[in-house]
This record gives sequence, structure tokens and C-alpha cells, in this order.
Amino acid sequence: MHRFKELEIWKKRVELTTNVYRATASFPKEEMYGLTLQIRRAAVSISSNIAEGASGNSDADFVRFLSISNGSCCELETQLIVAVNLGFLTEEVADTFYKELGSIQRMNFKLQERLRAKVLIPST
Repeated sequence: MHRFKELEIWKKRVELTTNVYRATASFPKEEMYGLTLQIRRAAVSISSNIAEGASGNSDADFVRFLSISNGSCCELETQLIVAVNLGFLTEEVADTFYKELGSIQRMNFKLQERLRAKVLIPST
């Protein structure tokens, strides 16, 4: 079991989620249950899967949740692209998020590799 609140990767993801909520606050009200909700859910899922995986019973479980978290990063990036295309976000704001997501994913992959090596899980 890992202490997720001490993990830098979790801290960065919570920060990203907070920033996503702020950025989507100005989205059109008719998108509250559409794209706004989807973007927010994907962002929350990123850090939530880190916490859930870290609190699991094994490093193998943690690796699985890190993989799910990576999927949420890709989901969020896709939704941000749609938000830019619709004019809800500027390219500048989106670029900041893309850079954060890239950094988070690199950290995620490094942690996955360390955990895999520790428990001898083959890379996928």
C-alpha cells in the first residue's frame, strides 16, 4: 500500500483537476451536462485512479490503475480538443493542459515501469 497523498504524481493530478474545473466554469450553461461534465469527470478520474491504485493490495493492482489513469488522460485530451474546436477554450489554455497531461503521463509511465520491475510484471 502506498500513501497516495505523498505521491507527486497524485498532487499534480489534483492540481490539474482543479485547473480544469476553473477553465470549464465559463463553458456555456447548456453544456453543463454535456462536454463540461465529461471533461470534469475525466479530470477527476485521473487522480482518483491513482488514489485507488495506491491504496490497493499489490503493486500489480497499482499498475492496472495507473493504466486506467493514462486512459483518462487521453480521454481528457480528446475532450479538450473538442472544446477548442467549439470555441469554449482558447488554444493557449488548451496547450497548457496538453503540456500538463504530457508531463503527468510521463511520470505515470515511469512509475508503472518501476512497479513492474519490482514485481516482474511484463510491459504491455
